[in-house]
Amino acid sequence: MPWAGMFAYHSAMKPSDTLRFVLRDHIDDAEVNLSRVPLALLGQFQNDVEEFLKGSTREVDPGKVFVSVENGSLALTVAGLLAATGLWNDVAQLQNSSSLGSMDPKRAAVVERWQEATRKNPRRSYVLDGDAHLSIRVSSESDFRNRIESAWVAVEKYLQGLVVDLGGATNPNIHLKMATGGVLIIAAPYKLLADDEKNRLYRPALLRVEAQENLRTGELRDMKLLAFENLQPVFDEAEFQRLLEKGAKAWADVPDATLWLEELRGNI
Repeated sequence: MPWAGMFAYHSAMKPSDTLRFVLRDHIDDAEVNLSRVPLALLGQFQNDVEEFLKGSTREVDPGKVFVSVENGSLALTVAGLLAATGLWNDVAQLQNSSSLGSMDPKRAAVVERWQEATRKNPRRSYVLDGDAHLSIRVSSESDFRNRIESAWVAVEKYLQGLVVDLGGATNPNIHLKMATGGVLIIAAPYKLLADDEKNRLYRPALLRVEAQENLRTGELRDMKLLAFENLQPVFDEAEFQRLLEKGAKAWADVPDATLWLEELRGNI
């Protein structure tokens, strides 16, 4: 039985000022604690907590909240959250249901990662608690998941960033560092790289790629390089018409594209 199912339903959770995030795990048969925690695990947990707090709307500014670090095995207590109504609504949803479908997609993605991690490593668990009425545990015995199918569609995108790596003997690809600091790994045909006469490494580049895009979160997957584009703003009439025709054909059986997107996003 999912842990969340053990709690009575409350239509709304009374906002508090603090949330406590706890990660429990064992490394080489010893419990993780503040004096013994892998650096990568600490960094990932910190990033997860920050992403959960911000959500898609960046409702919480991590620079304006206070964090205390404690043993527990590894616990972060975050204060200054009284006004974050969207956060508390999502926490209430998480406490009262194992379905993540109506939560903020960024927060739901964090819980999905935690659930997947605990299934791979049953000794790990995550706990989110606050006052006496709040205790949520993600473990190998819980079943938090998004029961609404994620909508992935084929897209073509222009991505601009800094090429920090490219090539490869068996699976050639490009590592593109974005302005946000993240790095995208984009598969690249061997011939396209071999025929390219420019030195792209450690230089800004504009890439045209094909990919799968999640309509709920905007996440991209299965990215493949189609071409290096000129960074100069030059309008290509033929390319514009090609994309218009391709888009019209792809959406030909959708009578109202705006309504279709809103339904997929759960807004209708």
